[in-house]
Amino acid sequence: MKLETDAQTLEDLRIFGKREQTGIFDLYNDTHTRGGEKLLREMFRNPLSDMESIGYRRNIFAYFSAHKLEFPFEGSLLDMAEKYTASTKDAGASRQQILNDKDIENGVVSIIQLTQKLKVFIDIDVVKASVPFAGERDAIIEILESDVLQPVLRDKNSGKVSYSAITAFDALFRSKGQIKIEGLLHLIYLLDVYLSIARVALKYGFTYPKAHEKGNRILRVEGLFHPELKKPVANDMVMEGHSSLVFLTGANMAGKSTFLRSIGTATFLAHMGFPVAARAMDFSIMDGLYTTINLPDDLGMGASHFYAEVLRVKKIATELHKGKKLFVIFDELFRGTNVKDAHEATVAIAIGFARNSESRFIISSHIVEAAEQLGVEPGIDFLFLPTRMNGTAPEYTYTLERGVTDDRHGMLIIRSEGILDILKNGKKGRIYCNETL
Repeated sequence: MKLETDAQTLEDLRIFGKREQTGIFDLYNDTHTRGGEKLLREMFRNPLSDMESIGYRRNIFAYFSAHKLEFPFEGSLLDMAEKYTASTKDAGASRQQILNDKDIENGVVSIIQLTQKLKVFIDIDVVKASVPFAGERDAIIEILESDVLQPVLRDKNSGKVSYSAITAFDALFRSKGQIKIEGLLHLIYLLDVYLSIARVALKYGFTYPKAHEKGNRILRVEGLFHPELKKPVANDMVMEGHSSLVFLTGANMAGKSTFLRSIGTATFLAHMGFPVAARAMDFSIMDGLYTTINLPDDLGMGASHFYAEVLRVKKIATELHKGKKLFVIFDELFRGTNVKDAHEATVAIAIGFARNSESRFIISSHIVEAAEQLGVEPGIDFLFLPTRMNGTAPEYTYTLERGVTDDRHGMLIIRSEGILDILKNGKKGRIYCNETL
């Protein structure tokens, strides 16, 4: 089963990079092979939503992380084998046009070496003892014991393969070996992904989340941070039982968007069975994940930003009406309309969301006045990211606190930047830098 999400969420969380900007996929991609990279990309495009699949994948990653195994093949071997196997689909003269004698020799030799090295790898004690990887290991053994590859394993010639042997193996591989060899390559690519993600977890100190069945209403994260930040500030967050909505406040640059991306990214990766940027995480499996952090105007429809927000909320409401359990994030809900409308709409929508205790919602807002009305509703918690003023200079802790902020430092910051002086006298102001996403 697949976790439902959409292009807006992938864009908000920067799952895939664009142009010169890297994404979460790039951070996790430590694969050695093009086939492994392709498989990894497919996993990112298809997060999971069932306990068995998530746990199965997670346990394999965790096992390989614990034992620090290295990928036993050179990428060039896979490249030559893939080129060779791709050509076996073409017959007669067309195949000869694709491969010359040297390509055929390289392809046959690469398959021989891959087969023999893979046999050595799966016979390592730590691999044989792996319960999580047992299914894949059995599938590898089944292919290795086939009539096509048994002669390869019996061949003990570690030196140059003779021309006659290459001709014989080439004929064998082409006549009845294509499907077996393609299956073997797929399992090698899958192994590449497993070992790659295991290395990433160790490199960055990521943790493997614990999944709980749908409907358990559990979301606990300790030491959460965004995986792309070099010097992140970690935060804890808990949403359990009937606590279904967090109303998040804080000044601009206080870190709200970064926190929302952090929890959204962790939830997305947790549903892939992947390690996440946190010290610990427990989560109930959801049917879908939807975020609205950088919602553009829909110029094609001639829709304003506010109408785009309305359509987004309508989509979420429709999915909730179908009984789906969703994790939903809105950053500055209804920023595209006037303050009065935004206030009324934010309160109404937040209350409607909060009454759906099977799903989880986080709404950030500058409209702190809405908290007074929301405070009487059950199921709503309040968190904020504070701003401390050091004289006229703002300082940000990026650390969540319980409650609602009354920070109103906008004009102080404008004055501290010297903007009014620039407009009046042409003087330059100060520039502040923050590490936010």
